[in-house]
Order: sequence, then C-alpha cells, then structure tokens
Amino acid sequence: MAAFTCSSRPPISLRSEMRIGSSPTGSFSTRQMFSVLPESGGLRTRLSLSSSVSKISRVSRLQRRGGGGVICEAQETATGIPVVNDSTWESLVLKADEPVFVDFWAPWCGPCKMIDPIVNELAGQYAGKMKFYKLNTDESPSTPSQYGVRSIPTIMIFVKGEKKDTIIGAVSKTTLATSIDKFL
Repeated sequence: MAAFTCSSRPPISLRSEMRIGSSPTGSFSTRQMFSVLPESGGLRTRLSLSSSVSKISRVSRLQRRGGGGVICEAQETATGIPVVNDSTWESLVLKADEPVFVDFWAPWCGPCKMIDPIVNELAGQYAGKMKFYKLNTDESPSTPSQYGVRSIPTIMIFVKGEKKDTIIGAVSKTTLATSIDKFL
C-alpha cells in the first residue's frame, strides 16, 4: 500500500483553487494535491478531490525559492485534538497514565491533511482508552528531531513514556487502528 508523505521542509507552494465568482470567504469546489518528492527524481503525482468547503476555511499560500521539496495543495482543517509542543511534551506524553497517540504534522503538508479526518475519528472512537495529541513540527522542532522524525505525517504511540510504534505516511484507518489495538 502506498503512503503519501511530505519532506520535513516547507513546500514550494500550497494553495487551493477557488471557484470562479465566489468571494474570498466563499466555498471551494475542487481541491487538487500535487506531490514532487526529492527522492522520486521529479515524479509528479496528482490527486484530485471534489468537495464543498465551509466558509470559515482558510487557504494558506506559502512560497519558497529554490528547487526540490514537496508541492502540496490542500486546505487547512480544524481539529478538536489537543496540541502538544516542546514545552508540554514531558507532562502530556511521557508522564501520561494512558497510552498516547501523537500525530506529527505541519500546516503545509497535504498528506497530513488527508489523514486528519481519520485521526479525528479515531480520537473519538478511542476516547478514554488512549490520549490523542497533535504536534506541529514547524512550531516545535526539538521533539521531532529528538525522535528522528524525518517526514510527515508521522504517528507515534507511547506507553508509559516509551515509544512503542511509529507509522510514517498517510495510511488507512485500518492500519492506524491495528497499531492502536496492539497497545490497549
């Protein structure tokens, strides 16, 4: 099974296309995601998704000069999963009584956006059995570096402060649930 990942550096471009005639806060009709991975020798992959997006959604646009990197086109999503950062890592993850699921992500990462709804669904499904956190690798770079996170999305599961499993890339709900079930 193929898994989509983003490199750990910012993308060349991140954008969503707005439907002609809609306002800046209007809806979006089509999103397209393109990936160009440095290790692929320039292979360009395109995934097109049709959906309607609420008026409160924001579109980020990041520009980066130079070659290489990843191009991801996706829109920002809202999530109800609590955030962990470098300063709260020890108290929320390492000293937790329950197993902990940590989603390492970045706002510019298309594959991170792809698995966000799955992670949110799993957080609801496993509420009370496992704690779920999201760590933005751009805002808290020390912790991902300490754990060797080189591409995102990366999911890690911790039990009693010890890393027990790592899943790299945008994988299926079944893959994530199977990994979670091993530690409950």
